[in-house]
Amino acid sequence: MKRLMLLLAIVIIPLVYDKYNDREQVIIPNDAIRIRVIANSNSLDDQYEKLKVRENVQLLLEKVLKNVKTKQETERIIKSNLFALDQNVKKTLKEAKSNTTYDLHYGSNYFPKKEFKGVTYDEGYYDSLVITLGKGQGDNWWCVLFPPLCLLEAEEENIDDIEYGLFVEKVISDYK
Repeated sequence: MKRLMLLLAIVIIPLVYDKYNDREQVIIPNDAIRIRVIANSNSLDDQYEKLKVRENVQLLLEKVLKNVKTKQETERIIKSNLFALDQNVKKTLKEAKSNTTYDLHYGSNYFPKKEFKGVTYDEGYYDSLVITLGKGQGDNWWCVLFPPLCLLEAEEENIDDIEYGLFVEKVISDYK
């Protein structure tokens, strides 16, 4: 009986996982506004700086973009807050006691080809806010500011990962 249940679990878990992946597919609309933070390099210090810059910029953007409804409104608010964003990055790096230079650009920026949640996004130029730290040769973080998929993504991943983990744990413990 235990062998049969284990065999069923081996067959069912991948099916549940595939269904989970299909449900979670995120399609970025053509009229989206993206954000990208590129690290100087892949050293631990440079990646840490990237994460701190991302965190602080995201907090500022969450405040100013809280109630936006259109791409045009999002674009206007970002452009009117470029100085504040610049000061935010400068302050973040100063607090990290970093001498890293940076470039902050809003407009049409290049994004490499990327696969995300089973969807391939072509390389090309997209409306976006890009912050390049130092030489910009490290791994990057990117997300979508409009529509606000960054916040939705963070919330969904945390909840679903926990539920999926508990499901697997239960299946395994039931067959011991």
